[in-house]
Amino acid sequence: MISCRNVSKDYGSFRALDGLNLDVGEGEIYGLIGPNGAGKTTTIKLLVGLLKPTEGTVLINGIDVEKDGLEAKKFVGYIPDEPFLYERLTPSELMNFKGSLHGMAKDAIEQTKGELLDLLGMADYRNDLIESFSLGMRQRLAIAVALLPSPSIIIVDEPLVGLDPAGMKRVKEIFATLAGEGRTVFISTHMLHVVEEICTRVGVLNRGKLIVEGTVETLRDSQDENLETVFFRLFQEVAR
Repeated sequence: MISCRNVSKDYGSFRALDGLNLDVGEGEIYGLIGPNGAGKTTTIKLLVGLLKPTEGTVLINGIDVEKDGLEAKKFVGYIPDEPFLYERLTPSELMNFKGSLHGMAKDAIEQTKGELLDLLGMADYRNDLIESFSLGMRQRLAIAVALLPSPSIIIVDEPLVGLDPAGMKRVKEIFATLAGEGRTVFISTHMLHVVEEICTRVGVLNRGKLIVEGTVETLRDSQDENLETVFFRLFQEVAR
């Protein structure tokens, strides 16, 4: 579903990503973690076609994102950490617009829109202007908009920004349900407890390199270690 082959990205003389090799399959929730500046957001932007690799190939469902980005994007729902939403529209209007861009029939838009807004606790606000929404409400709406065309791959940069505990729980359950349906979820986040709770595999990125990958269980030295302990232990080992 997602495949990176020897992917590097340079910004001038600075190498932000260095020889990334990565595969994420159907039904997986993959968590990418690492310190600030590790290359996480660069990886996300390469996956969704907002950046072109300096070297290597990014594949979405076997499609080269650089060569045929429009086709690859048909399979992807992208939720950035700071989603751009048309503030003078309502959620209902925005989702109508999104659905039309994907060629969805009006009745399909209406049905799916209603289901998603209800699922994300936004049904009561469907006709309110987005400019009045809090950060958490905007994040929930961004998720609903991304899921409207039923993408097979969901790529998320900091998915729980601004959400209250109830909102976090709701979104984590949605991701788990999507994975259970065979869809691929790729998450970049600093919230290690979220990765530990829902991700089937974890990749740790540092200075543009994937230094370790596996399940949380395989990364632990002992059963008592949580992911935060694993994270700091790995970086101490790298620094030696």
